Amino acid sequence: MIRPPTLRRILAGRRLGDPVDLVVDPNIRAVRGRLAAVSVRASSGAGAWVGFALGLVVGMLLGGVLVWFAGAVLDWQRDLAFTFGVARRLLPFGDQLGLLRDIQARWWLVVPGTGLVVGMLGAVVGLLLGGILGAAYNRSPRHALVVVELPRQVAPPISEPATRPSVAAAVATPEQSAEPGAPPKPTRRRAPAKRTPKPAS
Repeated sequence: MIRPPTLRRILAGRRLGDPVDLVVDPNIRAVRGRLAAVSVRASSGAGAWVGFALGLVVGMLLGGVLVWFAGAVLDWQRDLAFTFGVARRLLPFGDQLGLLRDIQARWWLVVPGTGLVVGMLGAVVGLLLGGILGAAYNRSPRHALVVVELPRQVAPPISEPATRPSVAAAVATPEQSAEPGAPPKPTRRRAPAKRTPKPAS
């Protein structure tokens, strides 16, 4: 009877701190080592993207809360002015009456605008934090353990020709550059010159 896989069986042999006992596929060769250094530029970019995403979500929520607060203050001022007969300018936030009305009326601009502003601030903070963490990791003497899985059977590399076609054609001999069907051209050899003996004096 085959039991369904559970979380404990899936995580069997895996440790969060040290991956030395990581179970791998028999057809894969596991190479264990340490991560010597990380790219500060890549770390800063990742931190900026994460900070922008988080800031965008938080900013949208803050924009919604701001619009709701503006509407609640306007309703509260209206009720107090009707009940006590007090001018709305004399109530709290009375001098911001026009701004509160604009926020409530243009909520479709306030919510995404607040999200973008907070997102940009979060991106700047994430960029700085990512760069600092990357630089601190490179300076640290303790590096994280990593496991790289490589296939056991690696295809042989494609051998490149020793010389390029253009170079081979340039250095080819006249016999090699001739047409395949044409007979080789005969070459003439010069006979060695005969030396005449000098007459004896």
